[in-house]
Amino acid sequence: MPRNCVGIFLQGQINDKAQMNKTQNMIGIIQGRLLPKYNGQYQAHPVGYWKEEFPMVAKEGLDCIEFILDYNDFEKNPLLTDYGVEEILQTSEQTKVEVRTICADYFMEAPLHSENENVVQQSLKVLRKLISSSSKLGITDIVIPCVDQSSLAEKPAINRFVKALRPFLDGLESQGINLSLETDLAPQCFLELLDEFDSDRITVNYDIGNSVSLGYNLIEELDAYGDKITDIHIKDRVLGGGSVTLGEGDADFDLFFDKLKGFNYKGAFIMQAFRDDEGVMIFKKQLEFIKPYIGLM
Repeated sequence: MPRNCVGIFLQGQINDKAQMNKTQNMIGIIQGRLLPKYNGQYQAHPVGYWKEEFPMVAKEGLDCIEFILDYNDFEKNPLLTDYGVEEILQTSEQTKVEVRTICADYFMEAPLHSENENVVQQSLKVLRKLISSSSKLGITDIVIPCVDQSSLAEKPAINRFVKALRPFLDGLESQGINLSLETDLAPQCFLELLDEFDSDRITVNYDIGNSVSLGYNLIEELDAYGDKITDIHIKDRVLGGGSVTLGEGDADFDLFFDKLKGFNYKGAFIMQAFRDDEGVMIFKKQLEFIKPYIGLM
């Protein structure tokens, strides 16, 4: 059932790429979906072999990869070193596959609104470095997940979160970078959180599958903050359950894409769909399912 707002005043290969690119939006994949799992994890930055995915993404006719910053092994992530940033830029130039968005899963394990001040200070340090690297890479969106153990379920947590991010707003504006929030808040609660910042640089990451799993009404969600969405994750889930192959869950893709047409959405569509251990064939199947929808945008 949807999370209540208690105590809150304030979520295959493409054969004709030219046809797909009639849309103004980039089409990409969350990092690692075409590679074998890293240490058996469902979603993780593939330490040591991340470059291998770029030519695979190019072969599928896609535009971009949404990089992941994990909590585990974060110091090995190229996003956090000058040398690593140069490697990303070089690999992107060689393959013509861009990195324009980052999913900062790090902050699920070490929330910016933690009650532990040491955790907060370390996370702020990581965020500052991530923003610096994003400026060099031309990143448009850093996704900040506030779900599960990092959920913003209570007003004190929201107050700490707003306090942590507010000092970054001027810099984000000058660098053209969005902090795109993914939350499990009900639509009105999420809108009230966004209004607390009063900044165009605090935006929404919309995950179709996560929304349906929580039982939210997508019309109510888009009516509340559709114009603030700057990054979209393509996924399907069942109500109250986990990820499934696109089209086999409860997500209403027809309704979603029809409603989205009214918002002049300019961000990327990032495939974060169901994966198996191998990744490639299940991805191709789901790409074939979703590309007609994206082609109509």
